Amino acid sequence: AWAGTGALFSVAGGVPISMGLDAALAATPKAASFRFLQLSDSHIGFAKPANPDARATFREAVAKVVALPDKPDFIVHTGDITQLSRDEEFDDAQEILRETGIPLFFVPGEHDMLDPDGGKAFLNRFGKGTRGDGWYSFDHRGVHFIALVNVADLKPGGMGNLGAEQLAWLKADLAHRPSS
Repeated sequence: AWAGTGALFSVAGGVPISMGLDAALAATPKAASFRFLQLSDSHIGFAKPANPDARATFREAVAKVVALPDKPDFIVHTGDITQLSRDEEFDDAQEILRETGIPLFFVPGEHDMLDPDGGKAFLNRFGKGTRGDGWYSFDHRGVHFIALVNVADLKPGGMGNLGAEQLAWLKADLAHRPSS
């Protein structure tokens, strides 16, 4: 889809394997320790010729998730949930995602950080339990997941930046983890 993408990941023996949503719908589920789904770039609120109804496009993607024969353990939306960080865009996205019935994790994209308060609308809705501009980590079935935010302090030319505070947190987060 133009606005939005999705990939299903299966983890077996600590090794992730990915496939697109259409392939996942057609595939025979294989044994895995667990599965998770990554969604991105729903851009709720976008309405131009390339995608005149991003809400409908995202609903189509979510319908594919709902139709999966083997549901993932969780979904990670990796940013640009909205087009302009407006409350109604976040509301619509949250309503559409709720249809999955699957636990959700979020990482903001630059379009989710456009409100006058620099991402507070995103953080108030999707940033519970996160640090700084929305970074965090969690463990699931022996795998440590880390969500970093490189869009809160964009540099000239659109270059992402993690910043010293986030990097210090990451170092501390990984300090007691085995190298594997």
